[in-house]
Amino acid sequence: MDPRTARIDPRLLDQLPIGRDAAAVRRRVEALEKLLERTFVVPGINRPVGLDFILGLVPVVGDAAAALLGSWLVWEARNLGMSKFQLARMMGNVGFDAVLGLVPLVGDAADFFFRSNTRNLRIIRKHLDRHHPGTATLDG
Repeated sequence: MDPRTARIDPRLLDQLPIGRDAAAVRRRVEALEKLLERTFVVPGINRPVGLDFILGLVPVVGDAAAALLGSWLVWEARNLGMSKFQLARMMGNVGFDAVLGLVPLVGDAADFFFRSNTRNLRIIRKHLDRHHPGTATLDG
């Protein structure tokens, strides 16, 4: 198939969480948190790790990229109208993770144990459950 003439199936676009509604935001932040924190399982210890941990292995640049991706969760929370206190807590989580990531070896261990994106997802879910209960999903 020639890529210049290929068309995107409109049904596929309907499945992508690109909307600004609370349900689409929930799907996006949950997908990003899974990508950043729980993509792979480390064999032998059965501990999930994600892109945040892998990026943290690359000095400075990887930690900066992980912090930018984590900040995107805060941006989504801001767009949901979350309070400044909640946003400050979330930025504190991202900042703490980023600062620890700058310390060699300690930062890698911190990424393994301190999951700032999971903490931030918990804050966002609590807000969504309270203010947009129709977006709640069952974990199974």
